[in-house]
Amino acid sequence: MRERRAARTLKGMDTIKPRVILLPGGGAPAALEFSALLTALGPDVDAVAKDLEVFAGPTPPPAYTLDDEVAAVFRFADERGWDRFHLVGYSGGGAVALATAARVPGRLESLALFEPAWAGSWGWTEPHERLWRRYEELRSLPPHEFVPTFLGLQVGPGIAVHPPFDPADPPVWMANRPAGILAFLDTFATYDLDRNALAGLAAPVYYALGSDSNPDEFEEIATKLAGVFDDFRLEVFEGRNHLAPPHALEPDRVAGSLAALWDGASRTPAGAGAAQTGEDP
Repeated sequence: MRERRAARTLKGMDTIKPRVILLPGGGAPAALEFSALLTALGPDVDAVAKDLEVFAGPTPPPAYTLDDEVAAVFRFADERGWDRFHLVGYSGGGAVALATAARVPGRLESLALFEPAWAGSWGWTEPHERLWRRYEELRSLPPHEFVPTFLGLQVGPGIAVHPPFDPADPPVWMANRPAGILAFLDTFATYDLDRNALAGLAAPVYYALGSDSNPDEFEEIATKLAGVFDDFRLEVFEGRNHLAPPHALEPDRVAGSLAALWDGASRTPAGAGAAQTGEDP
């Protein structure tokens, strides 16, 4: 049954286009990160890639937290007149998507996670704790060592890391990435992602996992979230990893999986899961 549903195309869905916000990670601007996926989704989806607030300026916003991102997501939706929408988040954007789902779950029609960088500070195993101690050690590294070391932590043992750009000639948008990543680490260390609030999300949740990604981070997060959400759908992509993600390298397959997710969500009554856990930003 699941395979038959995944094979459906977007043309088989309701005539109202799915309204989708896509949130990137720290590696590239949103339009670049999701260019292949946006093409694969095509005109039958009203999808918009939104950049993260932490990278909006030369330095992160003062006293930055995930709440800044959550408020911006809702403003972004409100500006478009979207009361409810589908939310897709990759890496740091996946952490933002989870925080958004915990804040006002009733506004999300579905949640798609492409290896979120963080998923709350509860339920960590010892390997996961060791990994985060290594992330903290990044603070002491000079800039030329920071990015390659950070990238190396995203993949599994023995997986080669290929930076998406020439380290000797980085693109302009890379200038504020190290500071933004450190700001993410700061807010992850103090942010209270409410497990019970997440469990209140009645909408379906999809999780794309690369088989070659760091299992102590992304596989562990998948296992943890599978115990939180009632409707949790895991899809493993063989030979893919956090730096060579499915949405960039297999966009048609990912688009098909999202179509199946949104098709199922369209069959859920609009009021389901509408209970709110806090004030809408």
